[in-house]
Amino acid sequence: MVNMEIKNQTEIAEFILLGFGDLQDLQIPLFLLFLLIYIVTMAGNLLIVLLIVADRHLHTPMYFFLGNLSCLEVCYSSTILPRMLASFLSSNTNIFIRMCIMQYFFFGGLAGTECYLLSVMSYDRYLAICKPLHYAVLMNSRTCRHLACVSWLNGFFASAMVTSLMSQLIFCGPNIINHFFCDSSPVLKLSCSDTLLISMLIFFLSSAFTLPPFLLTLTSYVCIISKILRISSVAGRQKTFSTCSTHLVVVTIFYGTLTVVYVLPEAQELINLNKVFSVCYTILTPLVNPLIYSLRNREVKEALRRVLQKCQTCNDQK
Repeated sequence: MVNMEIKNQTEIAEFILLGFGDLQDLQIPLFLLFLLIYIVTMAGNLLIVLLIVADRHLHTPMYFFLGNLSCLEVCYSSTILPRMLASFLSSNTNIFIRMCIMQYFFFGGLAGTECYLLSVMSYDRYLAICKPLHYAVLMNSRTCRHLACVSWLNGFFASAMVTSLMSQLIFCGPNIINHFFCDSSPVLKLSCSDTLLISMLIFFLSSAFTLPPFLLTLTSYVCIISKILRISSVAGRQKTFSTCSTHLVVVTIFYGTLTVVYVLPEAQELINLNKVFSVCYTILTPLVNPLIYSLRNREVKEALRRVLQKCQTCNDQK
């Protein structure tokens, strides 16, 4: 009888994404800021993908994983930012429920993939620095493909489980989501159905996709740093330590903000703070990853120089 009453109340076909609507005076500055972030993110990550594909000197395990990460960041940013940018310029912030769930499917799949991909990349660096004699055998092309495929498949398989349950939920109202994208927590709060099962599944998957990969990443970098400290060259030690510490800071921010939002208990007074944390792992991480992991590397700079020289030669021949 209760189920029949819920079904009879089901009238909602759309959600309203509030985004940053409470900052009315900052809509244009925020639009320009996030537009710049989106342009730089897309340009940086696409440039890395093109360089890795075009330059054979970058056909190594490290750059294979970096290429995967850059492809992921392009998709990741395009899942969130274009709609958010449109909301700054339009008063219509409605989104169909099925489109909302689809957005969460791609966001969840890409976020889960990035969690495992970052840990794979840290493990790759651990083998390269701490086990250099065994690196070529342990991290061959077949192993690289398998690790990348497992990362992608695990991320989207986990997201598919959540969205398959989410698509069965009934929404009776209200329909206002206090977020800038269709995240699971604000969507579940709007459902008239029992969400205990899906909430437990999200908690379990969030824990599995953040804590073990972060611990693996942390362990890898601790081993790397301990190895670096034994380098006799002071200049080499400082350069390598600077690079690894920067990587560790970035992944800590990524895993840390994900853990705060999805694993720790949610409090009503922290809703706006969680929105800020969400900006870190959905918008800022795709922006800084190409800068931190690739564009500062000497090999990438050399590859860019060679590609530009080839382009210049082609233009001169014409």
